[in-house]
Parts: sequence; C-alpha cells; structure tokens
Amino acid sequence: MTDRLDPARMLSGVALPTRRGALGLIGAGAVLLGIDGAPVAALGKNGDETVLNEAAVLRDPDIPVAGNPKGDITIVEFFDYQCPYCRKLEPELRAAVKDDGKVRLVFKDWPILGPVSVYASRLALATKFQDKFVEAHDALIGLDVKLTESGVRDRLAGVGIDVDRGLRDLETNKAIIDAVLKRTDDQATAFGFGGTPAFIIGKFRVPGALSKEQFGQAIADARKANAKK
Repeated sequence: MTDRLDPARMLSGVALPTRRGALGLIGAGAVLLGIDGAPVAALGKNGDETVLNEAAVLRDPDIPVAGNPKGDITIVEFFDYQCPYCRKLEPELRAAVKDDGKVRLVFKDWPILGPVSVYASRLALATKFQDKFVEAHDALIGLDVKLTESGVRDRLAGVGIDVDRGLRDLETNKAIIDAVLKRTDDQATAFGFGGTPAFIIGKFRVPGALSKEQFGQAIADARKANAKK
C-alpha cells in the first residue's frame, strides 16, 4: 500500500476524526461496516454532514459507474494514479469484476501523492462531461512511467479523448470536481484508510491490494452478508 501525504495541502481539505462502527470481519484487514440503515458516525468539517452512508459511498451521482451498473455488489476503489500498487492490481480487479458479471465498480480518485496526482484526477473527472471518465481512468491507471501533467494530457489524447474540451470542462465545472475530491477524501479519512489502494466491497472495508482470487472471495463474502439481511 502507498502511504498518503497530507491531503490538506493537496485539496485544502480538513482531516476528519475517524468514528466508525466495526461489526464483523472477513479475513485480515477487512471490516464489515454498517452503511445500510443508520449511517456510520463520521462528520464533515462543519460537524453536520454525514459522509459515510450508502448513497454517499456507493452511489455518488458525480462518479460514473464501470462494470455492471445494475450489479448486486459494489466495489469502491480509492486510488491514486501514481500509486504503483493501484496500477499493478488493476488487471486483477478488472478480471474479477468481468468473471463475476454482477459487480458495480466505482473509482474514487484519492490523489494523495502530490500535485501531479491532483492534476490527473481533476482532468480525468472532467472527462465525465464528454462521457469518457472510465476510458480516462483506464488510460491513466495503465501508465507504467512517471506521471507528468503533459504526460497525462498526451495519454488521454492518445485514447481519443478531447483534451482541449476536458480542460474547458475542468474550468467550467471546477466546483463540482473539487467537491467530488473533497467528499472522497472525507470518506477515506473517516474509514481510516492510511493509503492507496483501499476498497469498500459490498459492506466490507478492505485496505490494501488483493489478487483476482482474493477479490473473488471478498465479492462472495459480501454477497453472503447481503443474503443474511
């Protein structure tokens, strides 16, 4: 796992205290969270904004869904485009999601590794407005070279994304994009994640990288947990 830098310097956010309920375990480091019913007690900077609830964590309307949008299990990945572990596990995650066929996949940009990470995340999120967010994510997470701002633009252009429009959309929708990044940082902080990658799989909190087989087992465990409701 890649440890986080101070996100307050990157996003002008405020670090939140972690106040979450652990209700059970499915193996090392995985914690079942009560995100259905009563939300976990974790508040935003003003003390009145609940950040850990099903809608906020699993169904943020400003983040397009990959995988099967109608799937019965959701995997949320908190990632950074510069994180080598995020890059390495991406094929494992995608293979597990494809093999299962009933998994919603939500990519939450958590740019904690420096200004270039923030730039990449903001521009990738701006491509949502031309319906290219998933393609942008795939292009950037697939890089195996050091990330630079020009490299981000070149990579996106290379997969057919209109970068000039992306830059315009980034400026026009700056408040929306920055709010997405702030929500994600609030959630990751409240979950107690110490770095990337980190996951929510169904109702399980799973920090750290997994193999395809481990993703498959976590998906199966999450499905069993849902069946017991």
